[in-house]
Amino acid sequence: MTIIAAILVALVAVEHIYILILEMFMWTTPRALKAFGTSKAFAEESKSLAANQGLYNGFLAAGLFWGLFHPDAAVGHQIQLFFLCCVLVAAIYGGVTAKKSILTVQGLPALVALAFVLAT
Repeated sequence: MTIIAAILVALVAVEHIYILILEMFMWTTPRALKAFGTSKAFAEESKSLAANQGLYNGFLAAGLFWGLFHPDAAVGHQIQLFFLCCVLVAAIYGGVTAKKSILTVQGLPALVALAFVLAT
């Protein structure tokens, strides 16, 4: 169970690194436009805001990796719980205020990972 939980936490972290890359470096590319359902004009106007969002996603990923690799397993476990809850809150807020698919794309993996971390 512990290995599965760690794999799931790592997947959530990697997903947030991918989001960081999309928002910080690829915001105006066709891939990001499609992923976020934005227009080229909107993307150009909101570049700096998207980069800021991407940075926050990077902090979520960093926190999850910190929890995975912390030398004290008990502390790492608590860090993972905290950052998975942060991802869930962000997904719920984003799903309610921006795009419902955020609940599935970001919230569901975090919820599953959280359930496995709690079970360990």
